[in-house]
Amino acid sequence: MRPPCDPSKFVADAVKNIPPSGIRRFFDLVSGLEDIVSLGVGEPDFITPWHIREMCIHSLEKGQTSYTSNYGLPDLRDALSRTYYKRYELDYDPSSEILITTGVSEALDIAVRTVVNPGDEVIIVQPSYVAYVPSVILAGGKPVIVSTYREDDFSLTAETLKPAITDKTKAIILNFPNNPTGAIMTQEELEGIADLVVENDLFVISDEVYECLTYEGKHVPFSSLDGMKDRTVMLNGFSKAYAMTGLRLGFAMGSPEIIHSMMMIHQYSMLCAPITAQIGAIEALRNGNEEMERMVREYDRRRHFIVRGFNRIGLECCNPKGAFYAFPYIGNTGLSSSEFAERLLDEKKVVTIPGDVFGEAGEGFLRCAYAASIDDIRKALDRMEDFVDGLKQ
Repeated sequence: MRPPCDPSKFVADAVKNIPPSGIRRFFDLVSGLEDIVSLGVGEPDFITPWHIREMCIHSLEKGQTSYTSNYGLPDLRDALSRTYYKRYELDYDPSSEILITTGVSEALDIAVRTVVNPGDEVIIVQPSYVAYVPSVILAGGKPVIVSTYREDDFSLTAETLKPAITDKTKAIILNFPNNPTGAIMTQEELEGIADLVVENDLFVISDEVYECLTYEGKHVPFSSLDGMKDRTVMLNGFSKAYAMTGLRLGFAMGSPEIIHSMMMIHQYSMLCAPITAQIGAIEALRNGNEEMERMVREYDRRRHFIVRGFNRIGLECCNPKGAFYAFPYIGNTGLSSSEFAERLLDEKKVVTIPGDVFGEAGEGFLRCAYAASIDDIRKALDRMEDFVDGLKQ
């Protein structure tokens, strides 16, 4: 009889060292519970608009179920090129500067692997989306954390960034509008970052998936700044703006050299994004603005409602200017972020995500998604007020 073995010894060290997602941990805690009100899911509560679903259905009825080009459908890349030129006068060649991916998550993964060599330092601005640090570690890079603060509305300043840059720094990952804080960056602030990028010969991976969910001012793509197009790969997708999360469709825009290199990884790991989703995305870009703007107006209404509510019950909350997250401060309650979120779930059946999941700079805060109905937000606020009042007794 052959001896047994321990399969865990075959798992790569880099994978062993990746922490589990704090977001998924809270969803596991919720499993099986009743009467839950969730502000935890970073997903639109709207259904994908009918005309987009109808186009997907029609494509299946016509038997359009084949592979596409590794780069994605030419019509989709052309529609994206036209869209970004119309919005920002950004000129991306659809034949060589746009890659369609299976969600923005894939775009992030292959962008990092394209740019990072083992030992390269990559600056990650926190609080930030949970995937950035693991992506850098899996590529053999070293994450270098730069924190933002509520005193600055969680925006990044050149003064904060500069001390983190060394001769080993290769790239910066930016995410504005930001998950989890809802922060945005003005053009003036971004110009200061761009100056440092040039001075230190750096590359920027700019995750702009919440681009269309900008409520105050106008979104400024980092690549639209003078001299930044060739130093930036812009990542985006259809999940947030068009409520197409389950269709898993993203895209990357950048120089031909970067996009071709990303495609080389993409063709061996994913081959192509699903054709049905790509056909739906073409419809979204051509005819989806009215529905998208309607959803954004509703998010904006909820944004004002939830921020007023948090401030009323004594949880100070900065005004988020983008995305669909509020980030109230709970540090004055005497509880850590995790303690507050776990007790709130256990005692009041309200799901939030503790801020420290998004980095040390998030300690003392909660991420609360207002991608939920006003009724659910009101119910969550009422329960949170009872919880906070109970802590004072």
